[in-house]
Amino acid sequence: MKVTRARVVTFIGIMMSSLLLFFAANCSFDKLAKEKTTGKQLEGKAADKQKEDETFVANPFCIVCHYNFDEEELALNHEIVGVGCERCHGESQRHRSDENNITPPEIMYPRQKINPTCMMCHPRNELKKNLDHNPILAGSEIIFDEDTGQSVSGGSGQNKYCTDCHGKQHRINVRSVRWDKATGKLLRPGQ
Repeated sequence: MKVTRARVVTFIGIMMSSLLLFFAANCSFDKLAKEKTTGKQLEGKAADKQKEDETFVANPFCIVCHYNFDEEELALNHEIVGVGCERCHGESQRHRSDENNITPPEIMYPRQKINPTCMMCHPRNELKKNLDHNPILAGSEIIFDEDTGQSVSGGSGQNKYCTDCHGKQHRINVRSVRWDKATGKLLRPGQ
């Protein structure tokens, strides 16, 4: 077999083309690996941001005035799991913007509504696991029951409330203004 110049040039051309294809493919794989890594990093950052958004608790808006709740156990325990004041008391934009402090929060709780409201997030089957909750469960059959002094199950009226144990400090001790918690009407001093 005679090696001619044309064959050498063809052979070198094929080798160069092969090398170029190899390097191009290698670069593509490196780029793809970097994109996947960057994509995963971006996905991770997006997931972190979403988690941060989901657990954002707007308590600082409330604590500006209700500073005594900053270290209060009920508020802290809820904040840890991403539940803030707004979840139970409403956004209360008008309340927190009222410098005269005569606008009530959007949601307040007369005593008879405390347990049914807590049970919207803390269901009966979870509360049954702790026998200390039996007095509360006996009087809270339906969330919107009226307080008649007699539970639907025939037991005596409800004497124990979730906040008796879990929110002893979740009360405003010094009030300059009082509202009727059922209607939101401003009460005069002494009422």
